[in-house]
Amino acid sequence: MPRGQNQQGHVLIRAGVLLFLLGLLTGLLAPVLENRRMVLSSHLEGVLNGIFLVLVGLVWPRLNLPARWLRIALAAALVGTYTNWATTLAAAALGAGERLMPIAGAGFHGRAAEEALIAVGLGTLTVAMITTSVLVLTGLKDPPEGATAGPR
Repeated sequence: MPRGQNQQGHVLIRAGVLLFLLGLLTGLLAPVLENRRMVLSSHLEGVLNGIFLVLVGLVWPRLNLPARWLRIALAAALVGTYTNWATTLAAAALGAGERLMPIAGAGFHGRAAEEALIAVGLGTLTVAMITTSVLVLTGLKDPPEGATAGPR
């Protein structure tokens, strides 16, 4: 495994722990932001996406992908997870998001620019998370050269 790949895995783990912490802290904002259901969504997105990044970072050394694909997967994972948390947090603070998040955003419709911001965030995170998932799954298809299949 190239040293760079090992460092990328560490970056993902560290970014995951930070996002987990941000998710926890987001939960404290429920009393002060406009949409409490959306704050809960943002809290959960931060915590769960943080765990996802840690998990991806732990399997990162097992990925058998070209260096370029690894860089794309790394960027997509970071963009997708942080955008997921930030978009739901923005929706909570702005009182927006009803059109695309009808359960958490019920009764909260922002101005056109705010709703557009939420739509761009949701679209971005969707593409990024699908890209991440496909690349990680592809990289796990065959073990890297010299890797063992598991415990003996």
